[in-house]
Amino acid sequence: MPTKTPRQNTIARAGEIQGTGLHTGAEARMGLLPAPVDTGIVFRRTDLPGTGDIPANLAHVVGTDLGTSIGIGEAKVHTVEHLLAALVARDIDNAFVEIDAAELPAADGSARDFGRLLDGCGVEEQDAPARYLMVAETFSLTQDRSEYVVAPAQDYRVSASIEFDHPLIGRQFASFRVGEPSFHTEVLPARTFGFLRDVEAMRGRGLARGGSKDNAVVLTEDGLLEGTELRFPDEFVRHKALDVVGDLALVGARIRGHVIAERPGHLGNVALARELVARAEKKALARPILNIEQISQYLPHRYPFLLVDRVIEFEERKRIVGLKNVTINEPFFVGHFPGRPVMPGVLIIEAMAQVGGLLVLEQMENLDEKVVYFMSLDNVKWRRPVTPGDQIRFEVEVLQIRGATCRMKGVGTVDGHVVAEAEMMARVVDR
Repeated sequence: MPTKTPRQNTIARAGEIQGTGLHTGAEARMGLLPAPVDTGIVFRRTDLPGTGDIPANLAHVVGTDLGTSIGIGEAKVHTVEHLLAALVARDIDNAFVEIDAAELPAADGSARDFGRLLDGCGVEEQDAPARYLMVAETFSLTQDRSEYVVAPAQDYRVSASIEFDHPLIGRQFASFRVGEPSFHTEVLPARTFGFLRDVEAMRGRGLARGGSKDNAVVLTEDGLLEGTELRFPDEFVRHKALDVVGDLALVGARIRGHVIAERPGHLGNVALARELVARAEKKALARPILNIEQISQYLPHRYPFLLVDRVIEFEERKRIVGLKNVTINEPFFVGHFPGRPVMPGVLIIEAMAQVGGLLVLEQMENLDEKVVYFMSLDNVKWRRPVTPGDQIRFEVEVLQIRGATCRMKGVGTVDGHVVAEAEMMARVVDR
């Protein structure tokens, strides 16, 4: 029996949690809502109307000081890593996170309460293939004191090592497969930790204002703050593994690889996430499935209306990814907003349609005798301008095929930001 292609997931029902932010000390109410396919994890500051969505991706990281923060302009959300780790553990690809303050509730300092919230929300499978970041080759990375080695693997595994000059910590090592039931019970409950001697200095920097023994493991010089008990003897390294998973969620895809982290921290974790994405993109660009000469054999368009430079991903009758490199030499820049060149929106959609046309034509016999005509466009949206130097990544997926007619959905992105999207219907006819 063939293995079913994993699908994207969202939550089945909305859920809510409230509490105090670890660093800001502010009360916060956080809600989770289902989201459509290809949305990703998107945060919304409900106390700042009109500020827009904040996608949880690398383009929106604004801080890594004792926690990972994302934001756009004045709208920021601090300490997102614990929630992101809980979402990764349940393969939740798409969700809206609404919050009425600048920091997520700390709960007990772990991701356990977020996991319980997700248990109540449930998981709903969606009609689109899951996105994966596959580690193709072993590499290493050093960022300050943090060191990482990443290797190919069939699943997602995180191993972490730490070393502190404290009788309860010393050197600790732990390794977990992310997504397995044991990760939910052995990693999500591991709490953040800190030293009592550092509290005043942190608060002087505007951090740990909401910290207490109720939401952190507080260490004295030779033990634990009175009233604190460990959940695991190696709870410290387990929490570091939790942070790695939460921060690497910012790649925006399910990871397949083994991440080995020595003294991991948020700064290093985010640097590793960037390296993972950069290597995946470089590999895709280095091995086009169709180059410009081959595309010319499929499409009847020619300069200046051939708007696809290469195809880098292809799934028969399902999905295609094509690239358009936008240069200052494009003829439309001469007259479209002279002095402030912006690619015309209709040409962005035309380029998207050409990528979709390649997907439709592939299934046909006698390609030399066929041509694709587009019949309709629906739900067209332009999100941000495209300017010289940008590279547009078009991902088009099939929604429905009936004979020679195909309905598709396309999304164009630049550096991970959506610039345009549309639903298209096309028909293959004889030349």
